[in-house]
Amino acid sequence: MIEKVKVQIYRHENLEMHEDCLFFDCVNEILQERWLKSNTPLHCLAHSLNPRYYSDQWLAEDTNRVAPHMDPEITEERNNCLRKFFPITEDLRKIKQQFADFSLKRGIFGLPDSIDDRGHFDPIQWWGTYGSRNPELKELAFKLLGQPASSCCERNWSTYGFIHICPVSAYPCF
Repeated sequence: MIEKVKVQIYRHENLEMHEDCLFFDCVNEILQERWLKSNTPLHCLAHSLNPRYYSDQWLAEDTNRVAPHMDPEITEERNNCLRKFFPITEDLRKIKQQFADFSLKRGIFGLPDSIDDRGHFDPIQWWGTYGSRNPELKELAFKLLGQPASSCCERNWSTYGFIHICPVSAYPCF
């Protein structure tokens, strides 16, 4: 997303991508700060449980995208969160095995319908349809993916919206 914002700002400013741009530097700082506020173990776990982010359609939209289980930062934070939710070793091992089956598309998660529906179903509907053989992971997905957006996310979208509509003469507002 930041690269897309950068391209738009540089295009608007008639600058080459290698040139310095104070406005982009300000915007980038805001975006990075907002990302760090919402990049928590719980957000990474929720992101990891959303089947859409494993779909071929979503991954093909941008060549830089990777499924959550392939992203080292998300993986580390997801595992931190799982350790907090499941302090008993046997429970943790079981949920990690279920997550591995989900992310690697094994068992019921590897059925053609299951794979295809990842990109078309609402996450809760998808888990309701395909999660029955993994009840602990399904319950966790329901809890996390059924939550409304946090105020932190709302602030981010508000900031992103302002950047999109901020008039050129308003650069000093940052």
